[in-house]
Amino acid sequence: MSEAQVLGDPVERGDEILTPEALAFLAGLHEAFAARRDELLQARSKRREEARTTGKLDFLPETKEIREGDWKVAEAPPALRDRRVEITGPTDRKMTINALNSGAKVWLADLEDANTPHWANVVSGQVNLYDAVRETITLESGGKSYALKDDVEHATIVVRPRGWHLDERGLSFGGRQAVGALVDFGLYFFHNAQELLNRGKGPYFYLPKMESHLEARLWNDVFTHAEKTLGIEHGTVRATVLIETIPAAFEMEEILYELREHASGLNAGRWDYLFSVIKYFRDAGEKFVLPDRNSVTMTAPFMRAYTELLVRTCHKRGAFAIGGMAAFIPNRKDPEVTAAALDKVRADKSREAGDGFDGSWVAHPGMVDICREEFDKVLGDKPNQLDRTRDEVSVTADQLLDAASTPGSATAAGLRAAVDVGIRYIASWLGGNGAAAIHNLMEDAATAEISRSQVWQWVRNGTQLDTGDKVTEELVRGVLAEVRGELAAEIKPELLEPAVELFEQVALADEFPDFLTLPAYERIK
Repeated sequence: MSEAQVLGDPVERGDEILTPEALAFLAGLHEAFAARRDELLQARSKRREEARTTGKLDFLPETKEIREGDWKVAEAPPALRDRRVEITGPTDRKMTINALNSGAKVWLADLEDANTPHWANVVSGQVNLYDAVRETITLESGGKSYALKDDVEHATIVVRPRGWHLDERGLSFGGRQAVGALVDFGLYFFHNAQELLNRGKGPYFYLPKMESHLEARLWNDVFTHAEKTLGIEHGTVRATVLIETIPAAFEMEEILYELREHASGLNAGRWDYLFSVIKYFRDAGEKFVLPDRNSVTMTAPFMRAYTELLVRTCHKRGAFAIGGMAAFIPNRKDPEVTAAALDKVRADKSREAGDGFDGSWVAHPGMVDICREEFDKVLGDKPNQLDRTRDEVSVTADQLLDAASTPGSATAAGLRAAVDVGIRYIASWLGGNGAAAIHNLMEDAATAEISRSQVWQWVRNGTQLDTGDKVTEELVRGVLAEVRGELAAEIKPELLEPAVELFEQVALADEFPDFLTLPAYERIK
């Protein structure tokens, strides 16, 4: 077995998580699966190159039998049958308690895009989850006490590990950096799977950033290996897959099929999906150039096709369809802005419920009631609407790729907003906070990814703004300088300067970095 080495600094109560037994379990996962993960990441590049040269993606001919076959995923366990409102957030202690007390049915405990992977965050997140599972989690902070409420049904925990592309330098196995996804999954499963079962729940996960059914097959094999190693019944793990990449949208059924003994649903990860569309077709011509981010709503034809196909696919296969994020944060100081935003959130959740989704996401406890109310109107006493199979839906490849029909335009204000939000988020991330409140929205890494990828695409295509100016590197650098000056009074220079440098690097580089979190990871301790 590969030798495990802990390279990160000591973390409070870390010895309770990084036990010899837990490290041996992680070593087994890495020995069995790390090389396959590397191969699958290489396969991503090949497929992206094909899309670049053809400007197309399509449903896979070799998996036609799966799409036309008669099969369903395993029936959901009781704790996952009603998911009408899910709250997302990082695993720091205060937010863990608030999420569990929020009244949401599910808490997405985010070890991925809402978490800066400082070693202290990685380990303390596992400590907090350990206490949350056992309902012993408390916090004394700023003269206030936080604890789980007795009069609220606590949200079911669903953990999101890191995507396959991210490594973890705080651990090594056989001399190579650990795979972040295997660390996050493995530690949570090892310490909590049996305890969760004892409490009538189980080890449930959200799987991010996948690009193919072969990556889903890898996750399924990881689950099977973990269950067998710890003597947990096969099929105990349940996974909801985020469809947040454009290639995955063409393999929804195949992804569910690979995970069918462990699957519980798909989620419309709308913001990462938008980033993926830009990234995948960034150099495929003007027909893929999108307008300002705020103009690309869920009613844009290509986004509408994606969500309709997701609901149809899920219910055809007995899986849950979970809607996208409502990122708004209520602001007591600005009631007019808050009222207008709440109206938009309500309309968004009403549309999702009407389309057949079984539940949806919010980012703040203040949004839980709105989401629940809109789904209650449609669901009533039913826990879900799996019976709405949406047989009338038929989505083509061309519809999924129809970015050109998106209304809106590229504007100077949109460019400035992209730079502003991108820098603000990166500064927050570098400072250790991956869930950043920016302009009344709770943002995660997808925010900065959309911002910088859109700038990159506009520059490469010489996109013309509403002012008549063409987007050039010189223009972007000018906006960067102006925004840096404006933010100097708000953000500490030790965070602002590297944030500006990193945004410029990932937005203007000749070779497009696949994920900004990869170079960003090199800048944190």
